[in-house]
Parts: sequence; structure tokens; C-alpha cells
Amino acid sequence: MREQKIVEHAHPVAEIGVWLWALEDARRRTNEEIARLSEAMIDWQPPHGDSTIGSVLYHVALIEADWLYDEVHGLAAYPEPAASLLPHPHRTDYDLLTPVLGERLAQHTARLAKIRELLLATFNDMSLAEFRRPRELERYTVTPEWVLHHLCQHEAEHRSQIGGIRIAFERAHGIETR
Repeated sequence: MREQKIVEHAHPVAEIGVWLWALEDARRRTNEEIARLSEAMIDWQPPHGDSTIGSVLYHVALIEADWLYDEVHGLAAYPEPAASLLPHPHRTDYDLLTPVLGERLAQHTARLAKIRELLLATFNDMSLAEFRRPRELERYTVTPEWVLHHLCQHEAEHRSQIGGIRIAFERAHGIETR
């Protein structure tokens, strides 16, 4: 079967639809990496001291919710159901990702999917004017358009990190890297 490399979206505003497509494509690729994981990999601590895969997956969901609720909506706290899905703080006192241990891969993927559903609900109802309206925050000015750009980049960077941890696990356990 021949692969199609075409941007397709259903959003009525093309400028928003293209960014939502890019975000969903980033998630599709992350999900392909997640499909290569085993339960044993989720809480495995790499010898080089990196975060666990579970902690990185939690971080991806938390950052997506943070940018949605803080930067786009201007809220100081996550509303439900995001608040219940993200009970852990972002970072430790040493500025490391908070360790999130003891959750199954299905819990991590369900969290990612629910946060994405909440984000899409916001952007699917957004006008182009609102999409490009600057939000004045204490440290910077940001638009929802830039938020989607940032989230695409963020997800890609952490997808690579997850892949690197997976490969380290496979090597440490004598598993032929796929």
C-alpha cells in the first residue's frame, strides 16, 4: 500500500485545522512509539539517571493541560477532569520531572487521550480571531496558535526521549532492538 503524505483536516478554519492536524500527527507518531513499549519498561530507571518512561508520559499530558488551561484559558488551576488526571506536581525540588511510578501503560495512554480530547474541544470551537488573540501573561505574550506549535515540538522531543529510554531498556535486558 502506498503511503499518503497529505494534510487533511475537518476544521472549518483552515489555519486552525492545519495546526490541529499537525498536533494529531505528532500524537499518532507518539502512539506508534508507545506501541513498542512493554509494561516492564514504564517504571524502569535508566542507569544514566534519566526519567522513567511513565514520568515522561505523565509530563507530556501535564504540559498539554498546562498550556491549555493556563495560556489559552487563563486559568490558575485545572478544572475537572484534568485536575483528577494530573494529581502530581510538574517537577521536584531539584527541577527534575516528578517521578510517576506504579501506573500501567493503559493509565498513561488514557490520560494522554483525555487531555487531548479536552484540548480538541477547546480548539474545535475556536474562531480565527480567538486563535490569534494574544494572551498577556506575567512572563510573556502568547497566542493559542503558538501554543499548538509549542505542543507539537514538545511532544516530538519527548517521543524521542521515550524511544531512547526504550532502546536503553532493550540493551540492558539483552533484547534485540527493534
